[in-house]
Amino acid sequence: MALKKTVSTIFGFEAKDAYHRVEGLRLAAKDRIQFQARASIDADHAHFSDQMYECAYDIDGANPIAQAYEYLKTLEEFAGATDC
Repeated sequence: MALKKTVSTIFGFEAKDAYHRVEGLRLAAKDRIQFQARASIDADHAHFSDQMYECAYDIDGANPIAQAYEYLKTLEEFAGATDC
């Protein structure tokens, strides 16, 4: 599971259809998760961006990784991202 979205990096280059993967997920509290979203040019390359996020977690909901991806899709910087 991952998201695909074109992004412009802080270094001034555009990564078309960059691969965004959730990693390092951990339970921050019984109702909160923290995780990293790492971007790379595709699934086989090292990441060029790494950002930390925190969101609500529903223990009775989907698995935590799926909840992390659903949260990312609500953020402006991931608007238009597609599942891959």
